[in-house]
Amino acid sequence: MSQLIKLNDNVASIAENEWTVVQLPPSLVEARKQAGKVVLFKLTGEQTVSEEQISGTVIPESGKVIVPLSVFIACKAQLQARINAGEIGVWLDTHEVLADLAEHQSDLNQLPIIAVHVERFADGRIFSLGLLLRTRYSFKNELRAIGDVLRDQLFFLKRSGFDSYLIRADRNAEEAMLSLNDFSAPYQGAVDETRPAFVRYNRVA
Repeated sequence: MSQLIKLNDNVASIAENEWTVVQLPPSLVEARKQAGKVVLFKLTGEQTVSEEQISGTVIPESGKVIVPLSVFIACKAQLQARINAGEIGVWLDTHEVLADLAEHQSDLNQLPIIAVHVERFADGRIFSLGLLLRTRYSFKNELRAIGDVLRDQLFFLKRSGFDSYLIRADRNAEEAMLSLNDFSAPYQGAVDETRPAFVRYNRVA
């Protein structure tokens, strides 16, 4: 069964996945010790993708593919015809900068899909990236969450502007889909409803 959940007119369903996510070749990621524990640092501005990884990335010659941001930037000229045909999407990690994508693709809505990869479900930067894409960058097309995507995140991903969710392979997508209705009337304003509850409901004392 497909692990992809998609929203269509605010109605969620399990959908077939038409897009292939292109992965970077593996690389040694620097591990540093902090407070006696080994942690991975991936901070804004830190170079985490090597030229060797970019040149070694294999992009299928046909079909709909979502390529890493670093590969998209490096190979855009070669991919332009497929971008024009709507066959190329972009995915980025939560530590990457949206301004880098906008610098190399001025019209983000020429991309049929942008995906954000979350490496660990506790990384809240995915919500900020969704909000920025929908508001500051006015992205209107499919916004997908990929990686360590779990049931408990979906309602808040939806509020942040995501409308498709590739559920982690070891989880039940149909069960996860139910979480999109966990709350009927959220208090705060967000991408899906900009007005907070106190504005939406005019209560008479």
